[in-house]
Amino acid sequence: MPVYVATDITIPDAELHWRFSRSSGPGGQGVNTTDSRVELVFDLAGTRSLPEALRERALTRLADRLVDGSIVIAASEFRSQLRNRQAASERLGELLRKAIAAPPPKRRATKPTKGSQRRRLEGKRRRSQVKRLRRDTSD
Repeated sequence: MPVYVATDITIPDAELHWRFSRSSGPGGQGVNTTDSRVELVFDLAGTRSLPEALRERALTRLADRLVDGSIVIAASEFRSQLRNRQAASERLGELLRKAIAAPPPKRRATKPTKGSQRRRLEGKRRRSQVKRLRRDTSD
């Protein structure tokens, strides 16, 4: 099952490596016999599915999650292996969508408005008055 990242970007099955193991959690006695835990490994550093610029952006943004240039996603929240495979591939798609997203536009610095400056100073005056009333005046 390929992973859909964007309308024009798809990661084929050939670039995904799946590992299966026994899962802890829900499943009753079947949890001891079924390999329902899924690990999805995707080699981000070596992929040819992403354009070069997007791959570099994703490598930079996901640097703390990478293990030797690969993303590892584990899924074991469902009882069936198929559902866990779907969850892992959806998670990988979402992670890559966020990683390759264009950066937000730069914020233009503006001056505080007169009203906000006035409100800030009034708040400071009020706070000062409260603290002044708390002082011990018995000299």
